[in-house]
Amino acid sequence: MKLFVLLYYCGNYICIRQHFKMRIIFLILTIMPFLLFAQSRKKRALAEQKAKEVINATLKSHVQFLASDVLEGRRTGTHGEEMAMNYLINQYKLAGIAPGTENGYIQQFDINEGKQINESTQLIINEKVATLNVDYFPLAYSANKSVKSFVAMSLNEKGNIWFKDAKEILEDNQDSIHFDMNDFLKKYTKKASAKRTTGLIIYNSSQANDNIHFNKFDTSVSASIPVIYLTNVGKDSFFSDNTAMQQVTVSISITSKFRTARNVVAFINNNAPNTIILGAHYDHLGYGEDNVALDTGHIIHNGADDNASGTAALIELAKKLTTSPAKHNNYLMIHFSAEELGLLGSKYWIKHPSIKIIPNYMINMDMVGRYDTTRKLMVGGYGTSPKWGSILPSIQNKNLVIKFDSSGMGPSDHASFYLDSIPVLFFFTGTHPDYHKATDDWNKLNYDGEREILNYIFQIISATDDKGKMSFSRTRETNYSSSPQFTVTLGVIPDYSFTGIGVRIDGTSPGKQAEKIGLQSGDILLQLGAYKFADLNHYMETLGKFKKGDTTRLIIKRKEDEKVFDIHF
Repeated sequence: MKLFVLLYYCGNYICIRQHFKMRIIFLILTIMPFLLFAQSRKKRALAEQKAKEVINATLKSHVQFLASDVLEGRRTGTHGEEMAMNYLINQYKLAGIAPGTENGYIQQFDINEGKQINESTQLIINEKVATLNVDYFPLAYSANKSVKSFVAMSLNEKGNIWFKDAKEILEDNQDSIHFDMNDFLKKYTKKASAKRTTGLIIYNSSQANDNIHFNKFDTSVSASIPVIYLTNVGKDSFFSDNTAMQQVTVSISITSKFRTARNVVAFINNNAPNTIILGAHYDHLGYGEDNVALDTGHIIHNGADDNASGTAALIELAKKLTTSPAKHNNYLMIHFSAEELGLLGSKYWIKHPSIKIIPNYMINMDMVGRYDTTRKLMVGGYGTSPKWGSILPSIQNKNLVIKFDSSGMGPSDHASFYLDSIPVLFFFTGTHPDYHKATDDWNKLNYDGEREILNYIFQIISATDDKGKMSFSRTRETNYSSSPQFTVTLGVIPDYSFTGIGVRIDGTSPGKQAEKIGLQSGDILLQLGAYKFADLNHYMETLGKFKKGDTTRLIIKRKEDEKVFDIHF
């Protein structure tokens, strides 16, 4: 009995033990997938975090080099920009991405900077040296010569250097829209030369605006004598007594200056019918020599956000596209030069494509390094294709706050493509206190935000892969610039590459005055009211002289014809 009971209990113990063991095994088998899934998810999360850190570090590395003092601000045509160019080329070679021109990665072009007044130019009156651009300046068609007067008796046509007061001719022609002071002066210079005069000094004792400037893009034949314009400051400083005998020495040195710029172009060929163009300019302001910086002093402007950020993003986006399954488009990467000089690199590419392609659309990244939730990400060009309205809202990115704008225009290279009827998207994280200043440095960028923008653009490219060629639409104009605005505007889009007299336009803004009066692409603006302008800078100065409610006349040149329009601001 005891043995039976003992065996009974032992048997039950063994059974219970086996049952418990089976339950443990069952429980382990049940939770094992969840444990493995959690472990796998943790590994994925760690891998994703590591990948993000790698991308961030790579973007930072690009920006740190491009925005380093060694490159001296990457000013167009300088050794610093050439160093940046070589860096970009090396990145594409390492990634195995082919060149985008028939002769390699470089698309070279010259920039005509116009005529320059050299430091050796001098005006000396009675042994006192006049100050260039304060007391006087030579006219662009002046001869490069040094002459000395025997004696100038007064401010008149005596002595071997003539003095000419523009007062009478200006007052006689102040109501004539066809009178051109510069034409008159060129004819007068010939008259003076015929009288064996060795130099001509022009001044204006009237209150009338003479519109006399140093026009660096003047292409007229050089005069045979030096021609100088004496400002009112100079006249009052040196000729307070018109009857005094004057000894005058003139030395003029004017040369034409050209700068070599280089676009960097790479190409991913998927043998597709259409090509998506991806762009970012890589030039910046150097030491501020081109007078577009917003601070003063001869200091390096490294341009970390503007636009080492977009340049770095484009490099990494191109690498990402080499392994993308989206193969229904080719990809052309263009790093533009001379954007800061007026979109010259993109304008040149439009007129001289580096490779034969059928453009699908263009994406431009300019200043994408300062993302935060107050500035947000601005995406321009939403209205440049009707397809954007269905594609962009379908792409989710929980890490970005995005603001869309319909305009295809803006102060960056996508505008050149929009004006050529190509749909565009413009990615931009906004201006900031360091914009166009020497304080725009690499340590102020948000590399997490830049990575998210890069991924968002990749999503857009992937989403359009099977959508075929994007149709194009015209849009209204939006101004992204932080520059001060005039109280009036004509609503024209200037052609910054124009090197003639006046302001040639690429087009007009919808709904603005220029469109309403019928201005056309290619028109050259010559005069507004009494003010003639030699170039874009003078045109901007002229706009500042008008206010809302003013009425005036606009004179333009269309092909060979001159036209006059009534303007009411």
